[in-house]
Amino acid sequence: MKKQGMKRQLVGTVVSNKMDKTVTVQVERLVKHKLYKKYIRRRAKFAAHDEQNACREGDRVLITESRPLSKTKKWRVSSIVEQAV
Repeated sequence: MKKQGMKRQLVGTVVSNKMDKTVTVQVERLVKHKLYKKYIRRRAKFAAHDEQNACREGDRVLITESRPLSKTKKWRVSSIVEQAV
């Protein structure tokens, strides 16, 4: 059972910032194959709310789960971990 108030946090890369106050964040994780024991890279894309439009493509950001903000947005940008060059 999940504790009350514990929200998931993920670190990912901004792949699109074309929308107003919204960024698309790609999160990568490594999963071990059950049979072959090889690590496979899995990716997921999340729409995240960026209130100040501060994120640019290539930035590494920390996103936090929140209440639904729209049909697809259920995450908020907490902080920019690393700026793109």
